Amino acid sequence: MYNSVVATRSGKTPSVKSSPAFADIQRAAEFVRKRIRIQPEIAIILGSGSGSLADSIEAPTAVPYARIPGWPVSTVKGHAGTLVAGTLAGKSVAVMQGRVHFFEGYTAEQTAFPVRVLRRMGVNVFIITNAAGAIHPDFQPGDLMLITDHINLLGLGGANPLRGPNDERLGPRFPDVSRAYDRELQEAAWRAAAETGLFLRQGVYAGVAGPSFETPAELRFLRGIGADAVGMSTVSEVVAARHGGMRVLGVSVISNRANLDGSHPAEHEEVLRATQAAVPKLSRLIESILRSLA
Repeated sequence: MYNSVVATRSGKTPSVKSSPAFADIQRAAEFVRKRIRIQPEIAIILGSGSGSLADSIEAPTAVPYARIPGWPVSTVKGHAGTLVAGTLAGKSVAVMQGRVHFFEGYTAEQTAFPVRVLRRMGVNVFIITNAAGAIHPDFQPGDLMLITDHINLLGLGGANPLRGPNDERLGPRFPDVSRAYDRELQEAAWRAAAETGLFLRQGVYAGVAGPSFETPAELRFLRGIGADAVGMSTVSEVVAARHGGMRVLGVSVISNRANLDGSHPAEHEEVLRATQAAVPKLSRLIESILRSLA
């Protein structure tokens, strides 16, 4: 189903199996399609602690991840593990309450599998949210940051969801990600923030493996290469979405302060508290964006 390397003791080049299997994506898409009442136009991924945003969906149909063939199941607190389909702000949406991460033991390909499935179901726009730690010294817990670009440290190190044989039905061999985050959607986000009176920051998101939080030296390094916030998700999903031709909007909820000097260690409970407190702002922003989309 996914990339796997067959280890050998002879020193010969390992064989690589096909990834991801188109038939597996199609099977999962058909399973979900038969169980929801709508054709989703837009998908939304909700990060740590943000799952309650899905409570605003009208006429919802919920499908647990564990029931969907091939769909990876989250093991992290704050990720409900349910796909909810319905209407939000007048748009047909599919909302992921939680995601899986590389640090849980999944491959980059597996973390991107839900994106592949939703694309196969006809989704064209992805709104991806996450909880992210501040690197920029001005950012504070509870701030919303519009993601303008990312640094894919996982992908640069080899854990790219596109690694292995390419299936042209999913996208081109060498996709361009110089505009990974759609500029028109970013403009819609700025307008929505102005209309709803929300303070919106912008910046570059650094995607790392986790699960350990970053050391002060690592944070200073990330700041030095241009990152404003850091997290343990998102980048593989965005790469897969762009590979499939989807338009992407990314929003980070800043969950903890920059720990550049080691004076205030980060904790997962702190992350959950900050993101849960920011859900009303995130909901207002996303619903305003949805209303503005044609």
